Amino acid sequence: MRALRFDQFGGPDVLRVAELPDPLATDGTAVVAVRAASVNPSDLKNVAGIMEGTVLPRVPGRDFAGIVVDGPPQWRGVEVWGTGGDVGFTLDGSHAEYIRVPVTALARKPAALSFEEASAVGVNFVIGWLGAVEIAHLSRGETVVVFGISGGVGGAVAQIARTRGARVLGVDRVPPADGTPAAEIIDAFVPFTPDADAVADTLLAHTGGRGAEVVYDAVGGVTTAAALASLAQRGRLVVISAVGTPTVEINLPDFYHREARMLGADSRKLDVTESAERLAVLTPYFERGEFRPLPVAHQFGLDEGHKAYTAVAEQVSGRVVIVP
Repeated sequence: MRALRFDQFGGPDVLRVAELPDPLATDGTAVVAVRAASVNPSDLKNVAGIMEGTVLPRVPGRDFAGIVVDGPPQWRGVEVWGTGGDVGFTLDGSHAEYIRVPVTALARKPAALSFEEASAVGVNFVIGWLGAVEIAHLSRGETVVVFGISGGVGGAVAQIARTRGARVLGVDRVPPADGTPAAEIIDAFVPFTPDADAVADTLLAHTGGRGAEVVYDAVGGVTTAAALASLAQRGRLVVISAVGTPTVEINLPDFYHREARMLGADSRKLDVTESAERLAVLTPYFERGEFRPLPVAHQFGLDEGHKAYTAVAEQVSGRVVIVP
């Protein structure tokens, strides 16, 4: 099979198209013919050597959608989708013609989604669900502030929050693009600036001075001060990333007087099987049209894989997908 591969860390130029043996199903595994695989910022970081635990040489790529071509008879020919914190890191990933995964990691793709759309869901919605629902326990009637609302995770969190009956406030450098799910869902948008107090004051004004019960910080680092300052009494702050700086200063008396909670969420801790369990939970929402992925704006073949990674590095709008 043909696959993108890297044997040293670096920029997109370290990626090469390699001819590798076709994977074969063994006891407990299945082979999926990849029809589409999105490129996530974490894939770019993986190739750059920023992510921990990657074993080289490696085929990158976390998210995928395709058709089972080898494995248990009941699964052959079934359209599936997947993602995982091990895929592309310690296991060969999805930026290839085929990927081998455990049978327990097979999850039926929502019929309502194309392969390209389905391949753009995994990381964003799994970490969105993990942080908002499983960790923060976002509830009906609460307000959630989403930092990074215009990105893939932010858009996923907004949709998840709406189905939970929460009010959604969005923060980012630019508003969500017209026609995107987040643009249609948010109750208010607040532009992000380096002035954390000004951002927090605006958010507090939108909550009658109370602050938000949940703040989902999909950016982290440069946004953490404003995120903390916009929490309500006993508010929960979910952090999934750190941009610009890995360290932040916290006013401890203010933090404990407000009985605030800072909670980390890491999709890398969910392997491809554990991620499939979350995708199975998400599937009915996509079938009913309650959840929608960000629009797929750019498609590349394997031969243009480095261009796909470059597009993500340049932060192009919309999702970037590789179609083997």
